[in-house]
Amino acid sequence: MSSDEDGTKEIRAAWLKGLAPDPALTVSQWADRHRVLSSRAASEAGPYRTSRTPYMRGIMDALSPSDPARRVVFMKPAQVGATEAGNNWIGFCIHRAPGPMLAVQPTVDLAKRLSQQRIDPLIEDSPALRDLVSPSRSRDSGNTVLAKRFPGGQLILTGANSAVGLRSMPARWVFMDEVDAYPGDVDGEGDPVQLAEARTNSFGHRAKIFLASTPTVTGLSRIEREFELSDQRRYFVPCPHCGGLQWLKFERLRWEKGQSETARYICEHCEREIEERFKTQMMAEENGACWQPTADDETRKKAEAAGIVGFHINGLYSPLGWLSWAAIARKWEEAKGNDSALKTLKNTILGETWAESGEAPDWQRLYERRERWASGQVPERGLFLTAGADVQKDRIEIDVWAWGRGLESWLVDHVVIDGGPADPGAWAELTALLGRTWPHENGAQMLIGKLAIDTGYESAAVYSWARQQTGSQVAPVKGVEGFNRASPVTGPTYVDATVGGKRLRRGARLWTVAVSTFKAETYRFLRLPLPTDEEIDAGQGFPPGSIHLPEWIDSEWLKQLTAEQLVTRRDRRGFAKLEWQKLRERNEALDARVYARAAAWIAGSDRWSETQWAELEWQVAIPEQGTQAVSASRRVRVPRQRRTVRSSYMG
Repeated sequence: MSSDEDGTKEIRAAWLKGLAPDPALTVSQWADRHRVLSSRAASEAGPYRTSRTPYMRGIMDALSPSDPARRVVFMKPAQVGATEAGNNWIGFCIHRAPGPMLAVQPTVDLAKRLSQQRIDPLIEDSPALRDLVSPSRSRDSGNTVLAKRFPGGQLILTGANSAVGLRSMPARWVFMDEVDAYPGDVDGEGDPVQLAEARTNSFGHRAKIFLASTPTVTGLSRIEREFELSDQRRYFVPCPHCGGLQWLKFERLRWEKGQSETARYICEHCEREIEERFKTQMMAEENGACWQPTADDETRKKAEAAGIVGFHINGLYSPLGWLSWAAIARKWEEAKGNDSALKTLKNTILGETWAESGEAPDWQRLYERRERWASGQVPERGLFLTAGADVQKDRIEIDVWAWGRGLESWLVDHVVIDGGPADPGAWAELTALLGRTWPHENGAQMLIGKLAIDTGYESAAVYSWARQQTGSQVAPVKGVEGFNRASPVTGPTYVDATVGGKRLRRGARLWTVAVSTFKAETYRFLRLPLPTDEEIDAGQGFPPGSIHLPEWIDSEWLKQLTAEQLVTRRDRRGFAKLEWQKLRERNEALDARVYARAAAWIAGSDRWSETQWAELEWQVAIPEQGTQAVSASRRVRVPRQRRTVRSSYMG
């Protein structure tokens, strides 16, 4: 055969190959072939390798159009690659399965961040996608921060806090990330997960939904509820010694007390120790690692009929170089005795829900542990003041709290203003309270940085008073039930107010407070063990969040502080639901504490940097003779015996 004939055959073969359709790819195969991780968005830049996190293969492939699953649920710890798996699915859909797609983050701001930090690099650094989505800077590109148009479809990014975004268009593919951080209700239109799901109705069985999240509180966690409806798959790995398959459980991680570096895993089959160096070998699918359903037969049958598959994994599977077993052991030892730290560990490292202790702290025990300092005085470690005002029919009750590092807090004053919201004199007294100062142990005079006042009773009167106050010292708040992990306080939003019988549009600024979050936090802080006098003398500090109660409060106030308990109820579908239930009729002290805590959050205390805390300490420190700082930017000469300090961070 001549060389010309050979050349003709090669050209013909290449031409026929070009006509043939591309082989069907799963999402993981697409990612390994086409995905490139950007140095802007990933700690390990370069071609994506599913083998780095082999447990993600089963999850990504369940998202492939060829897989029968219609609802994919992933309950997971933080930083195991879930968001990147979702991004791989987005890239796959743009390239190989174009259609309308909706990606939902907890808030619109987080959706913008995802777009700029993850989606834009996904498109720009993956050659298969680069030519399909026009640069946002080109005219009429259809590419904005929250909308990416491509041939055959469009990606819309939105937040679960935007009803408009959730109902923007029909969607065949829906990716809902961190669903436990979604609000319970969005703009009065219902549950955001259900609103997003409704976008897929017109696509029927051809639609697919991916829900991923780190779990939160038992009985309230969306992702836990979704996982319980699934076949509940776990990633089983072989023991390097006996080959027995098992899924990794935290309780089988053992180490010598105080020596986290000795952490080893104990095989449930042969009881031999497994060193972490075997982890990569154990997780490899070629060695037998695989996802297996663990739900009971009835649940599995229902899940299969509904097309629901669920995956759960914990931090013990984290690849070498990410989160080690020794680090998990060390974090556990550091968290022991601290419910707040244990909750974080359970959620973000073990990928499990936290069971809130619904029992109210014993008021008698709190009475016995009261501490001695004068009424109205701010203790040494208190760095700023907030107040919570609870409006009643015949009075306004205000508690003033001092706050320090780590949200350590002290009750500074309890004020009752007689007269109620119908009495102009009561509002005048409350206004005067805003200008009052409280002496700090170091000699400064401190103002209330932020006062949060409840609008649940006589809201028109509260709005009217708040509007008369200058600056941002007052924050009207509305309490709503439920826990909110993403942001326990949202707002402010403008609401209509009634002034003198006349409706004033957008007449008041209102903050919304997830009261369950702060009630649970308060009870968790009250249960923290405080150091003994001997431990304090030896230099041991108080745990973060410690609540200090003064000797001058009485038993009635303590009973009000502990007047509620968290109970579990079942809804009509049988799912657990947590509710706060009153043990006593009066709970003003608990409500005022919640509002004061919300005021601290609004002021920014949960987000302050070390520099900002250091400045607050500088502001309340004992002054040099004749000179003292009152803000970070200027110094003024004031008499030493009286200094009024209001932090520049209070707004």
